Amino acid sequence: MSEKLITLNNIELIKLFGTTNRKLEKIKSLFPKIKIIVRGEKIKIIGSNDQISYFEDKLNQFIKHLDLYNSLTVNQIERIFDSNKDEVFSSIDNVITYGRNGKIIKARTLNQRKMIREIVKNDMIFAIGPAGTGKTYTAVAIAVNALKQKQVKRIVLTRPAIEAGENLGFLPGDLKEKLDPYMQPIYDALFDMIPLDKLNNYIDNGTIQIAPLAFMRGRTLDNSFVILDEGQNATENQMKMFLTRMGTSAKFIITGDLSQIDLSKSQISGLLKAKEKLNKVKGISFIYLDEKDVIRHKLVKQIIKAYKTKKNDENN
Repeated sequence: MSEKLITLNNIELIKLFGTTNRKLEKIKSLFPKIKIIVRGEKIKIIGSNDQISYFEDKLNQFIKHLDLYNSLTVNQIERIFDSNKDEVFSSIDNVITYGRNGKIIKARTLNQRKMIREIVKNDMIFAIGPAGTGKTYTAVAIAVNALKQKQVKRIVLTRPAIEAGENLGFLPGDLKEKLDPYMQPIYDALFDMIPLDKLNNYIDNGTIQIAPLAFMRGRTLDNSFVILDEGQNATENQMKMFLTRMGTSAKFIITGDLSQIDLSKSQISGLLKAKEKLNKVKGISFIYLDEKDVIRHKLVKQIIKAYKTKKNDENN
């Protein structure tokens, strides 16, 4: 057994270890083969040389993440622990765009940063993962930035109105009013990123278009950034129809959660089929987010894990 003493200089310990040492306890749990003793700015590590070296490397990654992003959550600690150094720090600048009143819109997890990298390299990406992982918000931020940078001429946002069976006629109001309940998550993201008067102007002049998936049929979307949200609720035919709308100089992001398919049992999710058929197509990238990317209330992560466990038990 070996011992090593590490001194943490110029580090806000409360940000590194948490107000009640919650993050420190998480770090200790990830290294069960070594003993970690913290006294103020001093950390004593007792264990094998290999384990001590591994701990030092990961501790330095935790600290670097905190320095770069001014953030180190329990989820981020877990993600950094499970990832190699290149994955963690391959995208140093994680600012996507600037929102209302100068709000900085950042990618807050490794897989959100991966979405940014992959849409630069590919014209189409699928972001698949559970609720709370920031799929939609990150996708909208990327699209808004592309519009601001004049990389595209318009943003097209669509979603299956599954609860109404794509038949919105019986709802009161005009098309926008009929769609609002289904599009609210997208509106919430847009409100964060674009001043209200400018957003209304964009919608009025067609620079930002919001429509149900059924309304995509027959269109060719050139010079556009297109987002299909809740892609798991598109049928196979709807997904094929949507993906083939892609025109020149277009970028497509499809988001979805395969654990929340609302289609009838007789219908196959178009997102599931796309995952099977397109995962080896050059120019298309798949990013899989999980509970470690959750940035909502801490209970959301536990809920996702609990349901995942239940589903695995039912399949066994």
